[in-house]
Amino acid sequence: MNTQSFNVLLLYPRFTAGSFWNYGATCELIGAKYPAPPLGLITVAAMLPESWNARLIDRNTDELTDADFEWADMVFTGGMLPQQADALKMIRKCKQMGVPAVVGGPDATSSPEIYESAEFRVLGEAEGVFEKFVEAWERGERSGTFSAEKFKADVTTTPIPRFDLLNFKNYVQVNVQFSRGCPFTCEFCDIIELYGRRPRTKTNAQMLAELDRLYELGYRGHVDFVDDNLIGNKKAVKAFLPDLIEWQKRHNNAFEMSTEASLNLADDKELLQMMQQARFFSVFIGIESPDPDVLVAAQKKQNTRRDIAKSVHRIYDAGIWVLAGFIVGFDEESDHVAEEISALIEEAAIPVSMVGLLFALPTTQLTRRLEREGRLHTTFNTFDEETEDHFGDQCTAGLNFETKRDRVKILKDFREIVDRIYEPEAYFRRVRNVADMLDLKGENGALLGAGFGHDLKMFGKLIWSMTFTNTTYRGPFWRTLIHTAFHNFRAIKPVMMMIALYVHLGPFSRYVVQQIDTQIDEVESGVWITPELVAAE
Repeated sequence: MNTQSFNVLLLYPRFTAGSFWNYGATCELIGAKYPAPPLGLITVAAMLPESWNARLIDRNTDELTDADFEWADMVFTGGMLPQQADALKMIRKCKQMGVPAVVGGPDATSSPEIYESAEFRVLGEAEGVFEKFVEAWERGERSGTFSAEKFKADVTTTPIPRFDLLNFKNYVQVNVQFSRGCPFTCEFCDIIELYGRRPRTKTNAQMLAELDRLYELGYRGHVDFVDDNLIGNKKAVKAFLPDLIEWQKRHNNAFEMSTEASLNLADDKELLQMMQQARFFSVFIGIESPDPDVLVAAQKKQNTRRDIAKSVHRIYDAGIWVLAGFIVGFDEESDHVAEEISALIEEAAIPVSMVGLLFALPTTQLTRRLEREGRLHTTFNTFDEETEDHFGDQCTAGLNFETKRDRVKILKDFREIVDRIYEPEAYFRRVRNVADMLDLKGENGALLGAGFGHDLKMFGKLIWSMTFTNTTYRGPFWRTLIHTAFHNFRAIKPVMMMIALYVHLGPFSRYVVQQIDTQIDEVESGVWITPELVAAE
């Protein structure tokens, strides 16, 4: 039996500041520091030998000191592309402090060459390879690359994440994962490249054990199922939801749920009803475009088989409000894209709409096609670390390739959409429309729950902020609140959530418009020079 003891510093890199999802102002409003914790790292922490010690530092919420490195025998780090700059900075810090760096996660898996400076690279899903790293370390090896066989990890062996390493007060929500993978083939998506098209699911007992652990640790409130597509394996999720419903009843509705799913969720009334009973209150859906030609070319044909606005409304009928993603910059889009996307967002009544510029992510079908066509920028999977504080996500840093439509026209169309949909009156009008449509007679419409005290505190802060601190939105805020109180009182809570998000989204939209204006000026003035292109093979 192994008795060696090692100290592992789990270091979660900082996300770049200019991101749609980095809603700091909303977090501050409700007394949190960041939207969500690092589920991947705390899951890896649970795979460590029992004799090893783990300490978590989330760079988005915690202070990091030299003493943390001095304590550590090794540092685990890594994350997604918007964390790349800070991850590389942490690897350099490890070298300075003489501590081996072990890097993993989606970005290292997609672009391992960028992380060659780390002593260890653990690539792919941890369940398929982590044990080999541990064995190598205990043999005395102090460098190496370990690659998991793609799509083979058995998620039924995934341990309960080390939720005990988290300070729940730092976060708006806590994440869990039921399944990995997605059955669809969207050209721009890297999920199917990282996790495959056959969604693999945990067992019901395994999933409930994770919820039990959260409950035992005293957590109550928002739990986000961070599945790539919760309904990718409908049979499995339909078998799981009755157990989740029963668990919620036994625990006095301790959690309220959100997730991500494909638009065909709207076709399954039985599934929506079960999600309603389990207390799912919101779902993110990738809509991308209302243009059938764009959707077909992007291999997202599933969204052409249904009326998008009516599908969203059917989800509202289950008391679940929709956040959605849209993309500008496809080869096939027309010069009317700004009007088409803005009109759909208005018709469907989707207040929180993440509109981004098309971004060629590493390893995707899109990236491979652009490379073949000689249109891919050599900098497509990196960015200048000196611009870290200004680098965002697809909202300000897309189009990392040569576009077919005029680049300035695409940027102007994108700017117009963001400007229109996040104008205060337009946003709050959509919120009122959602409030009218949400059917909250089910379990997810309960005004009282385990987090009721927290909700009251948040609502009080929001009312004070909108009335006295940020008076810009005072008028539409009170009109929306009064409208909801008289037309659908049960919708008060989701309406307050949508308004709380606008505390971030309103100013963020102004930031995006300014950044895009700068990009337009740079292209038109000749300051922006086309990056070197990847040579077509």
